[in-house]
Order: sequence, then C-alpha cells, then structure tokens
Amino acid sequence: MAAIGAVEMRTSRHSVEKNREADPVVAENSLLKRYGPLMNLVDLASMLDRSPDGLRVTLRSTGEWVEKINAARLQLGRRVYFRTAEIAEALGIR
Repeated sequence: MAAIGAVEMRTSRHSVEKNREADPVVAENSLLKRYGPLMNLVDLASMLDRSPDGLRVTLRSTGEWVEKINAARLQLGRRVYFRTAEIAEALGIR
C-alpha cells in the first residue's frame, strides 16, 4: 500500500511540473490572442491594473522592471507601442 502511495505521489508531482512548464506558454499565447503582437499604453495599463497616466509617469522612473518594460517599447511616429511577447517575458509570464 505504501508503494502505491509513493507512485501516485511521484506521478502527481510530475504532472504538476509539466503543468508549470505549459502555463507560461498558455499565458503568453492568451496575451498575444487578446492584444496582438503590439500593445498600446492603455492596454498595458489595464493589464497591470494602473491608470495610463500613472503608468506613463512610472515608466519615466528607474528600476529593474521599468527597464525591461521600456526595452519592449516601440515608437512609431508619435504613437508608443509595447511588444507583447517581450512584456510577457519581462513580467515573468514566459
């Protein structure tokens, strides 16, 4: 009986590890499906549960995560976009 419990425990632990590996890909794909390859500032602010103006001010400051977010920044003319895949990586979703 104890051996059966040990096998079940190893199996369930293995399936949990497999699910952890798959979750980031699923999360990144859901971001890409929802926002597309580029997010605007309003999209990023809503994802981070912040106001667009508050996020704009925060992105002018310094910090590790701010640098990662700004690295994903893409400016086309006067418009500012963020690469969704790089945002997912910066936030640890990937």
